[in-house]
Amino acid sequence: METRQLECFVAVAEELSFTRAAQRLFATQSTVSATIRTLETELGTTLFDRSTRRVALSEPGTLFLPEAKAALEAVERARAVVQEAAAGLRGSLRIGTMTTIATVDLPSLLGAFHRRHPLVDLHLTVSMTGSTGLAADVRHGRLDVALLSLPGSDLSGLVARRLADVPYRAVLPAGHPLSGRAELTLRELAGERFVDSPQGFGNRLAVDRAFAALGMSRRVGAEVGDMPATPDYVAAGLGVAVLPDVLPMDTRQDVVAIPLAEPGLTWPVTAVVAAGRPPSRSVRTLLDLLGPAE
Repeated sequence: METRQLECFVAVAEELSFTRAAQRLFATQSTVSATIRTLETELGTTLFDRSTRRVALSEPGTLFLPEAKAALEAVERARAVVQEAAAGLRGSLRIGTMTTIATVDLPSLLGAFHRRHPLVDLHLTVSMTGSTGLAADVRHGRLDVALLSLPGSDLSGLVARRLADVPYRAVLPAGHPLSGRAELTLRELAGERFVDSPQGFGNRLAVDRAFAALGMSRRVGAEVGDMPATPDYVAAGLGVAVLPDVLPMDTRQDVVAIPLAEPGLTWPVTAVVAAGRPPSRSVRTLLDLLGPAE
């Protein structure tokens, strides 16, 4: 059994498509199909149930998947140990991050990491699917580490290091009836129309749950994937927003930012790695640069 066979199997198992697996592996579909057939012959069993419409893991394939992943991870760890011993840190490091993360100067941090460890090939992905997508990518091995914002209850299968807890503010158009208040609560905002991030983003998840805990719902009329742009939509009169206090708005005349008086509602900034397998030396080094957990 060869490492390439296991890589093909895992790719097909995760994508449930020979076509997408081939694209992921930069191979032809016929090569991937032939590799899977050879592996099935060696194992003496069928790993996938195939039809003209779908590809699904068979029962043996489902049992084989975690073992195949573990074998690939063991090979990667062994390779990394040898490479690091021979020439310091090297290999690849796949990092995912939210679109907005003002509490960490990630460009400067990664620049410092690259200068100290130039043999490590850094791959940075800015998620357009929010923190839930980042968490899923770490769990499935598509990322080595991610910076995200999710409550602890949503971090199963991950080892988390809390880096910061950021309070929320209500952002209102200038001249709004509540714009002169020193602080606001979610109950006072419940009847408003909201501008917020799309589903899957950590700040959207936190505020949705906070309203649900109060037994209240809200209307989100505009979904904006770029947090720094959200106040522009508020200023245009499309709604109010509840945002973590990471955006400079003191100089703006068209919106007002007011502290939110909701105990326990904060925006957690967290670095996560997958549970169940030891992080590589490169990952540990990057985590050390991020600083101690809060």
